[in-house]
Order: sequence, then C-alpha cells, then structure tokens
Amino acid sequence: MTYRRLYQPKVKTGNWFEDLLIKEDTIKEFLNKRGRGELLSQKVDFLKQNILKPVNLSATVNGQLHFGDVVMLVNVGGADREHSALSINANIDNLVKTSPPSIKIPCGVSGGRGIQSCVRTAFIITSVDGSPEGSTLHFDQSFALRTTSGFAKGLYLTSDKPRFIKCAKKSGLQDVYLDETLSILSRWKISHFDPQERFESEGLPVPANEKVLVVHCMTNQGLAVLSEKQLWTAYGREYEVVAHTFLDTHRAEQDVNFWILGTSDPAGDGLLFLRHLQLEVHVQQPT
Repeated sequence: MTYRRLYQPKVKTGNWFEDLLIKEDTIKEFLNKRGRGELLSQKVDFLKQNILKPVNLSATVNGQLHFGDVVMLVNVGGADREHSALSINANIDNLVKTSPPSIKIPCGVSGGRGIQSCVRTAFIITSVDGSPEGSTLHFDQSFALRTTSGFAKGLYLTSDKPRFIKCAKKSGLQDVYLDETLSILSRWKISHFDPQERFESEGLPVPANEKVLVVHCMTNQGLAVLSEKQLWTAYGREYEVVAHTFLDTHRAEQDVNFWILGTSDPAGDGLLFLRHLQLEVHVQQPT
C-alpha cells in the first residue's frame, strides 16, 4: 500500500519532522542554485543575453566581399520554407560560465529564422592562403568562415565526410559544425549560382548581397538548408544545415544551396540583402 499525504506538512502527524526537513532542504537547494545562477531559466537568459548581442556587419562600398568582412550567411528560402540565417546552435549544455564565458566545442549550426545581425549569426571571412586582410575575395578562392571572438570563441565552420557515428542528426548527410581548429576541413569557396556562368566567373570578385553557392573545398558539397528536417532549439524551430549539393532534373543546384553573404548598408540604412530578398519576392509574385 502506497503512502499518501492526508494532511498539510504543518500538521504534526506521521513523519512530520522528516517532511519538514525535506521541505527546508528543497528551499535551501533552490536558493543556492539561484545564487550560483544554475537555475534553468537563468542559464537560458544568460545564453541568450550573450549570443543574441548585436554585431555590426561590414559595409561594402564597391559591392564586393573582402577578407576580414563580417557578414551573415542567409539562405534565400523557397516555396516550402522561409529565409534563414546560418546560426550557432548553442544550448545550455554548450555553455561555459567561466571568465570570460563562452560556448563549448564542437558546436552545431542550424538555419535560424531570425534574420538579425548578432553574435549567433555573424561570421568573418578569413584568409587561408596568405591573402592580406582587406583584399578582395574571388570566385573559387579558398577561405574560412570564423565566428566572432569572445563568447563565440572564434570557431571555424567545419565539415567532413559523413560516417556512421558522425553525420547530421536528422538526415544522416554530411554534418556542418563549428570547431576551433583551422584545417582542410574548414575551407570553403564561392561559386556562381548559375551553371552557365560559372566558368566565366572564375577568378572574378565575389559580389556582396547576391545569390551564390558556398561549397566545401574538400568534399565539393554545397552548404544547404533542409526544410523537411527541423530542429527544436532554445531559439525555436529551425532548419538542419548540411553540406550536400541538391540538383534538379537539369543538373543545376536547387534553391536550398543558394546563399547570400550579407553586409550592411554604407549609408547606415539597415541590411542591404533584406531589401534584395524583398525585391525578389515582389518580382516572383504573380501580377
């Protein structure tokens, strides 16, 4: 027969003293955790306070991308999904509350629906071939994408061939994640989104705020967002991000592989790529 409390703890019946001690210990443990900032709500607030801190994107004057630019990678979206930004998918388990606080490595990424420039979505175009900072990035030139320093820890966007124990959680395709090591696995290149213009564009400067392909150098797989594979994160429902090239019947890349490396407006009027995306949607709408 199971024990069921018939009276309140203040009524001294049965093991009343033991119940009183348990209640006092529970309150004491709660107060201690709150004092150390270990409550779940405190951890979530601390994480969002640091990772959603605004970041100023670079402003391009000549319309081209350069090494050292701080950009956002935004997927153009499609009929079955919204625009989404490549985002650090850090939760409270990835949180290191040392001084200074940071995220644990390795850390995953996802396609976040919140299009705002912050620590979570800002990436720095980093040279891997000795190109000086400020020089122009060209099509098919290798580079790395690095998160900002501080809380995001300056991690590199990395990918590797899928294995049985190391692949994307939902789709099983080639995983994309953040790591502290700059290696062959963290090298990417930009290709023209139109296959008919790809050969002619080799070696030309990469335009900012325009549709391009972001291709992993070692595996030659394109960065992609999967609308049918969704993740529940601390920031809401988001898309899984993988390295895989999706082709249509004409052997051309699909819109899940189309990205915009977005910068801010030199005139200080918001984000340029948002206006480009809104213009595309307006043009595509039937009249």
